[in-house]
Amino acid sequence: MSILKTDLTLFENLSDWKYKENFTTVMSEFGELDIHFVDENSTSDECVLLLHGNPTWGYLYRNMIDPLKENGYRVVVPDLPGFGKSDKFSVRYNYSYEGFVDWMSQFIENTDLKNITLFCQDWGGLIGLRLAAKYSDRFEKIVAANTGLPTGKAPLSEGFAVFREFLQIKPDLHVAGQVRNGTTKGIDENALAAYNAPFPDDDHKQGVRQFPNLVPGTPRTPSAEPNKEAWKILREWEKPFLCAFSDKDPIFSGVENSFYKLIPGCKDMPHVTIENAGHFLQEDQPNACVEAILSIKDI
Repeated sequence: MSILKTDLTLFENLSDWKYKENFTTVMSEFGELDIHFVDENSTSDECVLLLHGNPTWGYLYRNMIDPLKENGYRVVVPDLPGFGKSDKFSVRYNYSYEGFVDWMSQFIENTDLKNITLFCQDWGGLIGLRLAAKYSDRFEKIVAANTGLPTGKAPLSEGFAVFREFLQIKPDLHVAGQVRNGTTKGIDENALAAYNAPFPDDDHKQGVRQFPNLVPGTPRTPSAEPNKEAWKILREWEKPFLCAFSDKDPIFSGVENSFYKLIPGCKDMPHVTIENAGHFLQEDQPNACVEAILSIKDI
């Protein structure tokens, strides 16, 4: 069986992580997958969906959940399959871009999320923007942070190419070290332990290794065409779309310009550059990320 159930005892002594576990089951061609998620203030009719990327999990948002909850949001933070407390595949090729979109589509429907403000970073955007295009009736606002929706037309950055190669060849991958390297401030020993917790051995790390291979690098790459179709919808997106990119991200630097140029909902928005923050701006400047979300709460 290629589906691995995460050992939840690995998470028992994590600091700064107090949130109730919730699980929902989705179907894959390889069997049932249990997706873990945080769901705070679930009675609120205004939802913020916080989507992480590679190689993090919901813990990335630990400093944002309570402030958003205090401002009246229902705060939903899923762990993507392959990450956090969600199920994982031991075979990396079981992961695909379209698989992630399908699994998280089922998640949206299972949890019946509506009136969604999306905050998405890294793969959280590559998946989340596809979801917003697919469920435009459920998504009302978008905050894009250090992310994109590539179609293979533009070359991928040199920084990303180096990162992708490293994940393929590194024999003993220290996952938490990759998170630390993507920050400007570094992370402490408690956070290092938290980011390593989902990955006790290499079988559990196959999603981390495979994710970079799924990014459309040419127009012929799988998922390039579905992303183009999503862009057709986003080109007509007139609801609020805010960019909150950081100033020290070598991977997505400049990608926000495509959003400014192509998405009508970007017009007259209070876009912000989050200073002194690396790729994982949620680690470096969580308060600024919260402020970016709140800046469009009443728009």
